[in-house]
Amino acid sequence: MDPANAEAQTVESRNASSAPSGDEGLLEQARLLWYELRGLAHDHLQLAALETQQAGESLVAMITAGVILGGLLLTVWLGLLAAVVFELTSRDIITLGSALMLAVALNLVAALLLWGDIRRRSRYLRFTANTRALERESSPLPDMEKM
Repeated sequence: MDPANAEAQTVESRNASSAPSGDEGLLEQARLLWYELRGLAHDHLQLAALETQQAGESLVAMITAGVILGGLLLTVWLGLLAAVVFELTSRDIITLGSALMLAVALNLVAALLLWGDIRRRSRYLRFTANTRALERESSPLPDMEKM
């Protein structure tokens, strides 16, 4: 017998004996696919959690900055009103009490305008188009008992 041929037959017999049958190979591939899908799902969930955490931190920072900005704008507005009141009273155009009442009335008008705008826009918070699309049609089904 040829030694090279004998060695080739030995390698083939070793591969044949170590190779799993068709069912075992398919089960092994399915198991590996399952582990890979589980790992992929874990990675996606971990990424979603990190992005949610980042979005939450950004939202808190934005709300904090908005509150500080609102306070700064309030002081600017009050300073502007004080300057107008001071200017009107220093030129003897109007008395101090009348100037303060004018500033209060101006603030009240601005507040009422903003309140009306908020009420007008609040109807868009109800998702009316989505609600309408999700509601069942009100057409009654035919009564099968009467037929």
